[in-house]
Amino acid sequence: MAKLFRAFFFKSLFFFWYRFLFRQLKNLIRFHRTISNSFSSATQFKYQKFSSLLHRSDLNDHTLIFDVENALLKSCSLFPYFMLVAFEAGGLVRAIVLVLLYPFVCVVGEELGLKIMVMACFFGIKASSLRVGRSVLPKFFLEDVGAEMFEVLKKGGKKVGVSNLPQVMLESFLREYLDIDFVVGRELKVFCGYYVGLMDDTKAMHALEHVKEGKGCSDMIGITSFNNIRDHQFFSHCKEVYVVTEGDKRSWQKLARERYPRELIFHDGRLALRPNPMEFIAMLMWLPYGIILSVIRISLALALPFNISTPLLIMTGLRLTTSAPHHIKKNKGNLYVCNHRTLLDPLYLSFTLQQNLTAVTYSLSRMSEILAPIKTVRLTRNRDEDAKMMKQLLGQGDLVVCPEGTTCREPYLLRFSPLFSEMCDEIVPVAVDSHVTMFHGTTAGGLKCLDPFFFLMNPSPLYTVQLLQHVYPSQFSTSTPLHQDTSRFRVANSVQSQIGTALGFQCTKLTRKDKYLVLAGNDGIVNSNHCKTKS
Repeated sequence: MAKLFRAFFFKSLFFFWYRFLFRQLKNLIRFHRTISNSFSSATQFKYQKFSSLLHRSDLNDHTLIFDVENALLKSCSLFPYFMLVAFEAGGLVRAIVLVLLYPFVCVVGEELGLKIMVMACFFGIKASSLRVGRSVLPKFFLEDVGAEMFEVLKKGGKKVGVSNLPQVMLESFLREYLDIDFVVGRELKVFCGYYVGLMDDTKAMHALEHVKEGKGCSDMIGITSFNNIRDHQFFSHCKEVYVVTEGDKRSWQKLARERYPRELIFHDGRLALRPNPMEFIAMLMWLPYGIILSVIRISLALALPFNISTPLLIMTGLRLTTSAPHHIKKNKGNLYVCNHRTLLDPLYLSFTLQQNLTAVTYSLSRMSEILAPIKTVRLTRNRDEDAKMMKQLLGQGDLVVCPEGTTCREPYLLRFSPLFSEMCDEIVPVAVDSHVTMFHGTTAGGLKCLDPFFFLMNPSPLYTVQLLQHVYPSQFSTSTPLHQDTSRFRVANSVQSQIGTALGFQCTKLTRKDKYLVLAGNDGIVNSNHCKTKS
């Protein structure tokens, strides 16, 4: 009986591997025929290495058609981008489902694996409210762009990005940040305003007709990977096709921030890390401990005085570095003006000074106001009422204000509202910066009451607080009545410039409204009865 079973086992194993290898051989033959048939119609077709394209000087007369996943991005894995969609648009449960499905994605093949991830991420998501492709993904895509490939694309007359990913994930990144003329992705099917998790198998071939119009239409150059000539209907119209190998991509440098065609100033989303499979699993393992740790940190800050809570909070992993001029004066009724990184900026300043402050805010959730260990006062956005309120508060003690009006994660400073310049004769600029490794403590489209909670969930968040030289508004005043109104803007710009120099940040004229129009599609103001300040 054992011999019979053994013979049956080895016979079954033999036939299994025979059928598997035979099937792979048939697929290889079919793949070879597909490539041959696809490029048979190309006139004067050339098949060359990508390295020979780097030094060509005539690319401005050509249209460059490139494969986004295999010729532009350094990483070979698409999992992080789908995980960002799942987590930011669908929530934690959907992200866990995607992690559980990932082993099957790896073994079923590229096309079927892609369809599984699309189904897991997009099924049931409302199409009109999906802003991940505009507010979250561009940052992570930009950090994965190969600098050598980007330099080649800059030389092209027209640039056409071809991808197997859904169009909604790529279009904003390629058009707005890399100045790509045409983006050809796959459309997602929608039913009653919701994505059903399925993609159209047909490419938008009508885009090829637009590509052929104008300069360089007759001399199109394709850039792709040899193992992924899936958009052959596009590349078959190219006279030359350049191949990007894995060795090429490994040797590429990441595109530096200062070389971005358009500066990345605003982005949203809770995840600060790139959610590769192992990193995301590590984050999930940390999540229960992070929740407990965040509760402990909040409890210590609320229940204990500064001199006791500060060393205990440092023991939990919170890091705070401070600096101040040696000859700084400590007067009562100081006005502290700082840039805005998170809702905890006034609180960290209080811990730095070891004293209670009053913070005025432009918008703060009721939950944050209740839990705040320092006094918070909400501004009305009416200039006269707010000015009167701030002068009263300064008469009672020290006051801190963040004139940017909203947070900014990147090394930029938004425009400072000049209201604070009219409050007193002496201003203390404060430069603050923060660093996190897992979760961002700010959001434009999520629940703001959870912002401090997410920040404190990080294993070891870092805050830097620098007290700078005092600014005296009287130095900027003029005797001419016509120019008195502009002096307050000069004071605001001077404070912004001083803080920007201390942090190494770039000053901008962007406002809260600009940020929320990019990230959330609104002006970021709940109460429509507000005062508009001058630009």
